Amino acid sequence: MALKFASNLSFMFNEVPNIIDRYQLAKQAGFKAVESGFPFGFSVQQVAAAKQKANIDQVLLNVFTGDVTKGELGFAAIPGEEENFKKSIEKTIEYAKALDCKMIHVMAGKVETPTTANDVVYEKNILYAIEKCQKEDIVVIIEPINKYSVPNYYMNNFEKGLNLVKKINNTHFKLLMDIFHLQHCCGNITKSVQEFLQYVGHIQIAQVPDRHEPDTPGEIDYKYILSLLETAGYTGYVGLEYRPKSLTVEGLNWVKKYGYTL
Repeated sequence: MALKFASNLSFMFNEVPNIIDRYQLAKQAGFKAVESGFPFGFSVQQVAAAKQKANIDQVLLNVFTGDVTKGELGFAAIPGEEENFKKSIEKTIEYAKALDCKMIHVMAGKVETPTTANDVVYEKNILYAIEKCQKEDIVVIIEPINKYSVPNYYMNNFEKGLNLVKKINNTHFKLLMDIFHLQHCCGNITKSVQEFLQYVGHIQIAQVPDRHEPDTPGEIDYKYILSLLETAGYTGYVGLEYRPKSLTVEGLNWVKKYGYTL
């Protein structure tokens, strides 16, 4: 069973400044699918046209997160921001439908000292997002993000994320398992993959600690990890959410070296 790889346009192909220009570069590099953060500054029509021109699939889109210049990373876990959260979901669904994208990553936001109030509003907002997305056959995913990369991010614990997925128990709600964050948060990758995989809707990879290509020096043996995912029967896309060490296309040599194709 061959793994499928998706280029993350927010991290890769930074040789060009605009995210919409990266669709074509990903296609030219051999990718059949992409994922991305929210395409700030571009209309639905502009993004959809770029994707259609490149003739490439979009498998994941991050939710509209608010004002990135102020460090906003979503509203889901922040009391008092419920209306902004609802607007962000509606806006993201509009883009996802135009891109024929069936998965949205709902981001939680930063919280310095989480309380029960954060837990309550987070679950309530997630349920709202699932209700809206389910009508469009879009899967909601949440991603535990490690405290070193994003200090004070609310959803920073894999057990917390997994427990919520189990509790809500909806086929349109799953975990995003980024191996980069998994190593930072848990270690013990083999057992974690085996435990979490049935609840996972999407996987991303990057080397630890520098977040470069999988074959660059670091803590993770990705040849083993990718083989583990194959053996475990993972059939979704593996998102390449890494920062190329130099030129994006040159850095893709690892794919062939590890015995895969794009």
